[in-house]
Amino acid sequence: MSAILRPTRRQLLGTAGASLTLAAAGGFARPAFATAGRPVITHGIQSGDITANSAVVWSRADRAARMMIEVAATEDFKNARLIRGPHALANGDFTAKMVLNGLEAGQDVFYRIHFVGLDDDKATSEPAVGRIRTAPVAKRDINFVWSGDTAGQGWGINEAWGGMRGYKAMADQNPDFFLNSGDCIYADGPIKSEVTLKDGSLWRNVVTEEKSKVAETLAEFRGNYKYNLMDAHYRAMMANVPMIAQWDDHETVNNWYPSEILADDRYGEKSVALLSARANQAFHEFMPTAQTWAEPGRVYRKVSYGPLLDVFVIDMRSYRGDNTGNRQQERGAVTDFLGREQLDWLKRELMNSTATWKVIAADMPIGIMVRDGKEAFENGANGDGPVLGREHDIAELLSFIKAANIRNTVWLTADVHYTAVHYYDPNQAQ
Repeated sequence: MSAILRPTRRQLLGTAGASLTLAAAGGFARPAFATAGRPVITHGIQSGDITANSAVVWSRADRAARMMIEVAATEDFKNARLIRGPHALANGDFTAKMVLNGLEAGQDVFYRIHFVGLDDDKATSEPAVGRIRTAPVAKRDINFVWSGDTAGQGWGINEAWGGMRGYKAMADQNPDFFLNSGDCIYADGPIKSEVTLKDGSLWRNVVTEEKSKVAETLAEFRGNYKYNLMDAHYRAMMANVPMIAQWDDHETVNNWYPSEILADDRYGEKSVALLSARANQAFHEFMPTAQTWAEPGRVYRKVSYGPLLDVFVIDMRSYRGDNTGNRQQERGAVTDFLGREQLDWLKRELMNSTATWKVIAADMPIGIMVRDGKEAFENGANGDGPVLGREHDIAELLSFIKAANIRNTVWLTADVHYTAVHYYDPNQAQ
């Protein structure tokens, strides 16, 4: 049983608090820049969506090149296996990722990435080395960290502060993996060079062109992910701790829903459908996510981490109806929160799960009332009373969990910028 999965309240609050304050923490080092003769890895390496025998690995080159991966059981890369990876091309902003299969379960696996030129395979980049800890097949303690909301509200990389130190604090726990609970970027939150603090001192941010305005173009969304990868602590953790990434609203724009037309004067492009399509492309280009042919761009998925743990990553953003007063007595398209297909998938996967612990990674908390302006609701909860509006989806899911006697469900989220632990008693539910 895991120390993280069975914490004391004090331990859990302390761990979550360290994670959720990383918007005001850091450690800065600039990415590599182009050289004339050979490719360069510009923004480090990442791994993610880890299982017992597989993992996704990611990197980015400064030009068209081919990613090559070496995989070994030891840090000296003795008897390494060389894998020819995908091409990094301009239409994907020179990012490349692939699934490594055939890994040994329950082990630290070392991987090394370099890029080779397309016209000259002797023109190779300097390599970057990372580590993956695969899921076990036998029961053992599982230690993972979770957080979200990176570089929000104008708090960016402050070199004088030491950069994004929260990521170092998490990496120092030597976790099996990192659950990134959404708002991985703040595409709608420009970074200013200076912010005046309450005591009159200045917080000085590193700034880039793409982070100096709200993101509208695909290049600007990509630039938000590149901004985080400028931080040395962030890059170090991503190289050595596999990530399970999901998204929420700030990957696109605050409180968005698919049919929304913006009234925000900062935006020349008003269609949220178009903005979210660009945001989704950038998310999957820059995050080490496993893809599904069933629905390209899909965020929700299950990641199994041994017999003790299944992680159900859900998407409370892409399938919702409009933000309304949330008081509808009857279900309909406007009350959708998870959407029928995702809701049925989650119920089916929960029923089939044999894992002791079932973590539902939600990008929004299920029991907190969050408004969108004065009249509309952003979240699903209405407070006490009968089930109304988006509560229908959550009520159906919780009723199913109770009726099917599915035990040990733990919901993890970020989003609301404070630390709390809630216990939901089915006997108190309406």
